[in-house]
Amino acid sequence: MNENKNTSDNTNRNINESKSEQTINQNIKTEAPPASAIAPSIMSYSQDLCTVGRSGAFQGQVFGLSAGRTVRDENCERLKLSKYLYDTGMKVAAVSVLCLDPRVFKSMMMAGTPCPYFGKIGDEAKVAWAANPKDRPDYKEAKDSYVSKCRGTLNEEGLRKTRGTCVKEFNKGS
Repeated sequence: MNENKNTSDNTNRNINESKSEQTINQNIKTEAPPASAIAPSIMSYSQDLCTVGRSGAFQGQVFGLSAGRTVRDENCERLKLSKYLYDTGMKVAAVSVLCLDPRVFKSMMMAGTPCPYFGKIGDEAKVAWAANPKDRPDYKEAKDSYVSKCRGTLNEEGLRKTRGTCVKEFNKGS
């Protein structure tokens, strides 16, 4: 009877035991990563400059490139020049500098206060601008607008005007 008891104890013990094995293979490469291309920092804040910084970088597997530069802001320069002229009492000259911008030129015409033209102001300037359309800061836009309205209309002889005829008319002045 002793043998049966031992057998049942061995059987219970085998049921409760579990066995596991684990194999781990690990390959580690110790190569250095490629160098990084970093865009340069271009600072122009807190300085009285009319420039804007631009920079960029590219990094590939083997080759990296970075570059930077400053870009001139002509509108900022125009505003500063105009302010300095105004501060020195040169009000007409200050307005003339602003009028170099086509947007300002058009808005002044729409307001009924045309930009100065070689010392002429008011109605005299308006007549001078009309007589010399090639001098306008918005020449291309004004010409295209005139030609689109003029093209296809009839001339004195009853013939339709061509684009070339309309451009010649515009350049002569109205």
